[in-house]
Amino acid sequence: MLSFLSGIIIFVCFLILKTVIIVTERENVIIERLGKYQRTLEPGIYFLIPFFDNAAYRQEMREQVIDIPSQGVITKDNIQVEVDGLLYLKVMDPKRASYGIGNYLAATNNLAQTTMRSEVGKITLGAIFSEREEVNAKIISEIDKASDPWGVKVLRYEIKDISPSRHVVETLEKQMEAEREKRAEITRATAEKEKLINVSQGQRQQAINISEGEKQKRINEAKGKAEGIKLIAESTAKSLAMVGESINLDGGHEALKMRLVDQYIDQLDEVLHAGDVSLFPSNLASLKGVIDELKGNNSSTKGSNHVSR
Repeated sequence: MLSFLSGIIIFVCFLILKTVIIVTERENVIIERLGKYQRTLEPGIYFLIPFFDNAAYRQEMREQVIDIPSQGVITKDNIQVEVDGLLYLKVMDPKRASYGIGNYLAATNNLAQTTMRSEVGKITLGAIFSEREEVNAKIISEIDKASDPWGVKVLRYEIKDISPSRHVVETLEKQMEAEREKRAEITRATAEKEKLINVSQGQRQQAINISEGEKQKRINEAKGKAEGIKLIAESTAKSLAMVGESINLDGGHEALKMRLVDQYIDQLDEVLHAGDVSLFPSNLASLKGVIDELKGNNSSTKGSNHVSR
């Protein structure tokens, strides 16, 4: 009796397991009825027909990451490097992912490796580093076209590590050192060139400033001399005008003559004292005559003035 009840309980549990199915949020379930695709179950609870319906496949609907193993690749410039990467994909159609291919993860992994070898072989080693984004985009495009019949969408691909051989690394280091030295030499040469240009421009500007200063100095001196000559001329003209006016007054002619005699005597005295040799002017007699004449004129003037009185 107990064995019969136990059998019934086990049978009921088996029916429940075959009848009730719970689909979680992260997956979809493919249901087959009598071995043929019947429907795709999304998250929720469902009841199946025992012995007729079967949960054949459970497909992960979240984004998945595949670590692409490192592999040797020959670049366009015949340099062998070890390259690995990360592939991100997502199942978009659970039915095609279940029936389109046996194992889409393994297939995508192998496709990523072959595509990466193909794309890296088309470019040089330097381009792998400088054009990594373009290489990733090309690999994604090729894998996405091939995986479309599987109901899988390739979201992105990232080259994780690029490892050249030790010999290649040493060669690249020497090349980079030479390139840095070359840039340093170019920089020093450019700086020296700019220095010489600046010095020459400074000297040129200095010469221009000096010449402009000399020119302005000469102009100022010429203006000063012209102003001085003008002032002297004006003063001379004024003094001559005053002298002319004074001459026309009473006794003006006699005063003029006395002034001329005084200036002549003063100039002669300066000449005689300036020289080491004492000499008399050849017109000393004329000088005496001039003096006598002036004295005579003065006497006659006095006499005339006395007579007039």
